[in-house]
Amino acid sequence: MIQIYTGNGKGKTTAALGLIIRALGQEKKVCLIQFMKKNFEYGEIKFLSKQEGLDIFQFGTAQLVNPESPDKIDFEEAEKAYNKCKETIASNKYDIIVIDEINVAVKWKLLPLQKQIELMEMDTDTEIIMTGRYAKNEVLHRASLVTEMKEIKHYFVLGVEARKGIEF
Repeated sequence: MIQIYTGNGKGKTTAALGLIIRALGQEKKVCLIQFMKKNFEYGEIKFLSKQEGLDIFQFGTAQLVNPESPDKIDFEEAEKAYNKCKETIASNKYDIIVIDEINVAVKWKLLPLQKQIELMEMDTDTEIIMTGRYAKNEVLHRASLVTEMKEIKHYFVLGVEARKGIEF
């Protein structure tokens, strides 16, 4: 089964992390692969990296990607993340694989849509969760479950910056 968490609202990665916690509580083997999130200071990564049964792989740089003009390294890191996804799905050693921010990587053209579709079409019994805004219709069509997070109101528009323990 493939689950997609998308939309412009807050909570896509958080929902996927909740699923990871639930799976670990049931002694499932889980893998988290993150596109564009190479930062071990995120609270969830600091906590989850101490948990048994979970492997975490982060790709990208400590800098934010400029979607209008990505650096060469952004494409290289996205390709590395894709290769890790492909290898991990093919290994059949996980019950659940969360591929965080892949939809954004595709939208920003760091990864071709066809490569995301290839991952979705791999033969596996593993539950795969793909997150990020901008999920393409071709992705939504192939998924077993799609959840859209919709922003109704966000304190960011009032000038509230990201807060430790809430956003990271």
